[in-house]
Amino acid sequence: MSDSNDASSMAAHGARSEAHKGDDPAEDQSDTQGGFFRRFFGALGADEEHDGEEDDLQGDGDDTAGGGFAPNLGLGNLRRLSVEDVMIPKADVVSVPAAITKDELVQTFRESGLTRLPVYDGTLDTPTGFVHLKDFALKHGFNGQGTDYSLEELLRPLMYVPPSMTIGVLLQKMQAERRHMALVIDEYGGVDGLVTIEDLIEQVVGEIADEHDQDEGAYWSEEKPGSYVVQAKAPLEEFEAEIGFSLTESEDIDEEEIDTLGGLVFMLLGRVPARGELVEHPTGIEIQVLDSDPRRIKRLRVRLPEAIEG
Repeated sequence: MSDSNDASSMAAHGARSEAHKGDDPAEDQSDTQGGFFRRFFGALGADEEHDGEEDDLQGDGDDTAGGGFAPNLGLGNLRRLSVEDVMIPKADVVSVPAAITKDELVQTFRESGLTRLPVYDGTLDTPTGFVHLKDFALKHGFNGQGTDYSLEELLRPLMYVPPSMTIGVLLQKMQAERRHMALVIDEYGGVDGLVTIEDLIEQVVGEIADEHDQDEGAYWSEEKPGSYVVQAKAPLEEFEAEIGFSLTESEDIDEEEIDTLGGLVFMLLGRVPARGELVEHPTGIEIQVLDSDPRRIKRLRVRLPEAIEG
């Protein structure tokens, strides 16, 4: 059997093993785990004791007196949703080949804005591990300078999980093993997608701002003349006033139906675009998708015609 088949078989075996572990999200919870997850799974456990109550508890949004989670969080999602409900589909996974050069890896980190990238041999169905930006930067610097380059030396092991696993089980497993990312593997060893710990927690507490998100109220920043990094939720009229262009004067655009820049992109394409996708606006403006998932657009780069020509 080839190395590629061995890798797929090992991934499938690992995913099948995980499918039979810990149907209770609080199983094997240790006394030494951090306060956040202790409260998180404690809240889940308390919810499970009341079978007659609604899955999604309702409340006024304040934390409990004992420092627990607000009772209106979507704790029921931990038991109700499976990994396949929240994963990033395989087609949208940003990954790199094992033979990637140092300069290409730097460029991928920069363009994707991600800190962890799966690494594969041949195709993503034969993953070999993942590379962390921190490991790369410590050895080569953020610009890829430094010692002799070997991606294999930087690889960390991947977590493999089946699509049927509930997100509560996976969330606890990630916390226990200090992992932030897992590949979703089918029974034949093929990759179905990828899921991150942020994806899981957002199902309970709502969208989480990360280090790449703009501050609330700062919907955009100008990188250089004519080039902007913009939150998808930026009010369309305000951004039009900033750039001096009308983005809704086209027969393909119904301005009454959209309020945000992300809504404009969705209307132009008729779907949620993939990360890295370029959208050409009728005015000649170029819109690049910097961050998105299968459910929503998050962050965009807008380049005005003068910036494109320059």
